[in-house]
Amino acid sequence: MTDNPEQYRQWTALGIDITVPHSARMYDWWLGGKDNFEPDRALGEAFMAAIPNIRAMARENRRFLGRAVRHLVAEAGIRQFLDIGTGIPTEGNVHEVAQALAPECNVVYVDNDPIVLAHARALLVSQRPGSTAYIHADLRDPHAILADPALTKTLDLGKPVALMMVAVLMLLDDDEDPWGKARVLMDALPSGSYLALTHPGQDFDPEAMAAIKELAGRAGLTVVPRVKADVARFFADWELIDPGVVPVNDWRPGSETVMLSDEGPAYYWAGIARKP
Repeated sequence: MTDNPEQYRQWTALGIDITVPHSARMYDWWLGGKDNFEPDRALGEAFMAAIPNIRAMARENRRFLGRAVRHLVAEAGIRQFLDIGTGIPTEGNVHEVAQALAPECNVVYVDNDPIVLAHARALLVSQRPGSTAYIHADLRDPHAILADPALTKTLDLGKPVALMMVAVLMLLDDDEDPWGKARVLMDALPSGSYLALTHPGQDFDPEAMAAIKELAGRAGLTVVPRVKADVARFFADWELIDPGVVPVNDWRPGSETVMLSDEGPAYYWAGIARKP
């Protein structure tokens, strides 16, 4: 864990408020990471009281990311990725998975957490001929993301791009129009591009999800689970590939062991769609 005076000073020097929980750091704790603080762990434990296997669900969500990237590179021929809501780097980052299959893949990461910014420069390093870049920005301003020089330098928006939005759209409330924010990014991409996303599902366990939303709100965070129909709206008129919008651990699990087989599905909807 990172709770010592020197590290506190380092984080606060970066403008990080370690006295309040943050969704990326809580997720890091669920995945067994070290870049989290007592408030993050306290809220993470409260979430676990409502959904005891939420750590396993976080791992399933991470496994989907790997499967999605492998599919997009090996089967769809994608060589460019725009990953929104990157989170704190861990094993199996998008560029690591993609460049292991096709070294020429280029990846742009976007997040608004200063801890992610601090790690990005050190950890999100790719090998040539591919490249990576990091944009410190917020999904609430998609036009700023698209206008950032790091994006236009790293990605060619005249060629297909995979837009990755894994467990990030839940951080926008309905009145912030997450569908519209996603559409701005989608509209900037050419035909043949893909959208891959996961989103916590209100309809898996409405009572537990209501508890999660309330707990997050008390801590000053926005976490909005949504029903399957509202998650499917994010794909708009793009063409969903098989198996469509399904529980995250049911999206082409292949030979992977489904860790939640004895506990029920992970409470995330998942899907990938192609722009016509």
